[in-house]
Amino acid sequence: MNDAARKPVDTEAVVRMDQVVKVYDDDGLTVKAIDGITLAIPRRRFTMIVGPSGSGKTTLLNLMGCIDSATSGTVEVCGEDVAKLSDNAVSDFRAKNVGFIFQNFSLVPVLTAYENIEYPLLLLNLPAAERKKRTMAMLEGVGLAEHWNHRPNQLSGGQRQRVAIARALVKEPEIVLADEPTANLDSHTGASIVELMQRQQHERNTTFIFSTHDPHLMSYAHETFAIKDGAVVDHTMGAAS
Repeated sequence: MNDAARKPVDTEAVVRMDQVVKVYDDDGLTVKAIDGITLAIPRRRFTMIVGPSGSGKTTLLNLMGCIDSATSGTVEVCGEDVAKLSDNAVSDFRAKNVGFIFQNFSLVPVLTAYENIEYPLLLLNLPAAERKKRTMAMLEGVGLAEHWNHRPNQLSGGQRQRVAIARALVKEPEIVLADEPTANLDSHTGASIVELMQRQQHERNTTFIFSTHDPHLMSYAHETFAIKDGAVVDHTMGAAS
């Protein structure tokens, strides 16, 4: 079977949720963060999760990223019912299949740009030569090859976010989850970061799922899920579809 035949069709869902509920116990007070969400997110798209603060956006991303588990309902990621995986298996699955980009960058301050990007590959136990090849390719891809030896405090906000994007993509994940990735950037830098992510999405066929309020980022959406009080209240296809 050739590579083209092996590739899943674009409409195949990389994330499926069926009647998902997430309840937290906050000092004896029960809080329903996610209230019966059912959705399917196709592969190789820019999908946006939008909604007011406290609507459940970050909780939803955490469920998709296997950082948290559902109280009830089914969460399938890359065809895997993650509730059926052991704790160790979930960690391995997440390390291989899911990349994360955060609004505060979440880089390791004592590591260089190169070392921050390389770190996920160490967790996958890849050989040194392969780690170097992938890390340098990502530094080139995000335009930071000349800054490979700089630590985060020696980089601008936009450069730090580029490192974070490279770190998320270097392990070639099926999904990249981005929680307000442009929130701490000025509009010009935010726009360049959006264009970088779009270019990487096209080149690598990665699925990007965003939590965002950024109108510029939202303009690139293939589809948007609006949530309120832990429930999907609207699902629209974007102009980019």
